[in-house]
Formats: sequence, C-alpha cells, structure tokens
Amino acid sequence: MSRRQRVRVDGRQLEVSNLEKVLFPEVSFTKAQVIDYYVRIAPVLLPHLSGRPVTFTRWPDGVEGQAFFEKNSARHAPDWVRRVTIPSPGSSKGRETLDMVVLETVADLAWAANLAALELHVPQWQVGSRLQPTLPDLLVLDLDPGPETGIAECCRLAERLRMRLVADGLDPVVKTSGSKGMQVYAPIRVTDREHPSRYAKALAQELSAETPDQVVWRMEKVLRPGKVLIDWSQNNPAKTTVAPYSLRARPDATVSTPIGWDEVDAVNEGADPGLLRFRTEEVLHRVEDYGDLFDVADRTRARLPAG
Repeated sequence: MSRRQRVRVDGRQLEVSNLEKVLFPEVSFTKAQVIDYYVRIAPVLLPHLSGRPVTFTRWPDGVEGQAFFEKNSARHAPDWVRRVTIPSPGSSKGRETLDMVVLETVADLAWAANLAALELHVPQWQVGSRLQPTLPDLLVLDLDPGPETGIAECCRLAERLRMRLVADGLDPVVKTSGSKGMQVYAPIRVTDREHPSRYAKALAQELSAETPDQVVWRMEKVLRPGKVLIDWSQNNPAKTTVAPYSLRARPDATVSTPIGWDEVDAVNEGADPGLLRFRTEEVLHRVEDYGDLFDVADRTRARLPAG
C-alpha cells in the first residue's frame, strides 16, 4: 500500500509517497534521500534547467526495476509547475506536440523526485518568449568510452578537445556523465540550429583521423572496443543530455558532476581516475567548497566558427 503524506517545500504543498522505498539497493539509498538531494542541490542545478524542457528518466521500482523516459510529463504536474507545449521532434506520426515541464523552483525538483524521476535530461536550447525552441546556446561533446576504455582515456581526449575549442575562441567546461564517460560543453552563439552538429561532427572526425586507434566518431558498436566515441549527435535539437548535478540510475547512486580542468590534468598526469566518480554528499561538499564549476552563464558565449 502506498504511504502518502503532505509536506511543504519552498512554500508549496506537495503530496509525497513511499519515502522509505529503497531506489538504489546496493547503497540503501531511499526515495527520501533522492528528494533531499535534489532540494539541497537546487541552487546550482536550477540555473542549468532554466528555460529547458525536461525529459525524465523514471525508475518507480528503483534502479533494479523497469525504467521509462517521459517527455509528456505535464499531465502529472501540479498547476504551479511551468508547462510548455513544443513541436514533437522529428516525428510526423503520433503526437505533433509535447506538453513538457520546465523545472524552475525547489518545489518543482521535489515534485519530480517524488515521481522517481532519478535522471533529468535537457536539450541544448531554451524555450523563448514565444514559447518556441530558440537557437542552441550550448555545444556538447559527449565522450563515451567503449569496452576496455574508461575515464582515463576520456580525460586524455577531453584535454585535446579543450585545446581545440579554446583555439576556436570558445570557453569550455567539463563534467562527468555520472556513468562511464564525460561531457565537454561550451556556451555558443549561432544563427542556424544545425550548426553545432556540423561543427561537432567535423571536430570528431578530425580527432578520429589523427588517432584512429583511440577515437571513433561513428556509432557502430563494432568500431568501439579500445576507443572513445565522440558523440557529436547530441547536438541534434531533438536530443537531450543528462543535466549537470543530475543523479544517474547507477547502482551506487552517482551524479553527473562538474569538474575542473585541473582535475582532468591530474588524471592525465597519473592520478586515480576513480577519484572522478562522485556520490551525492561529495557533490554537495564540492559545491560548498568550489561553487558551480559548470558556470556557463559566467563564461564567454562565443560565436561558433563557420562549419
């Protein structure tokens, strides 16, 4: 039987249920702890969700149960959660629009966490004043290690990408995926929504051509062993990437964590790559100590080079 109770979060009444349910059995992490984490991380997480429709990955029976992606989440939402109706990406059959939510407040995050929306995924664009998708404002290069590779190989590649992006006038930041890989981002200005994909694909092809034994730009799994994929396709406006500070549905309840380039350098100089795997309490302490290392709003938003 579902045990429900009413709580007050950030001035809003919210009904929560099954707070004692263990969602991450390996580390005995409960739904109450998921809600608590999202409430406490809100000051640095919310700016990265601002204006961006959220796709949930929901795990109602915990990470060992069945999961599902949910974009059309507005139907569950209390009336105080912001809703946006956007064109359905890339599909003419089925629904032509999606009724999505934009999470803007601590209470919004608590509501999502109570749905067991463990992961929050967002696009690289925001909804504009006319409630339509605006041009992308972020570039993302998703580093996905194949078999026999891991964070150490991702760090080497991330540093190469950083040098290229800086040479092109961009101001990159980096985070762990919270799973196996990493993501390098840069704030950008473009006049064409397909421009980031073209630029990212060309960059991925260039680095793959330089070191074909280490880097791959094509998706086929047969090409992946011993190499890191630069997934340039995440820049497609129809796609989303896990948000910084989002939990990941991994057995040990890890977080997609912003890191400093000095931490990437340390791994490249021989530090233990396992040090770049963070859980909730560590992430909260890091924010206390360093602030938001993923401070794209305070970085140079550069025009993306022609491509």
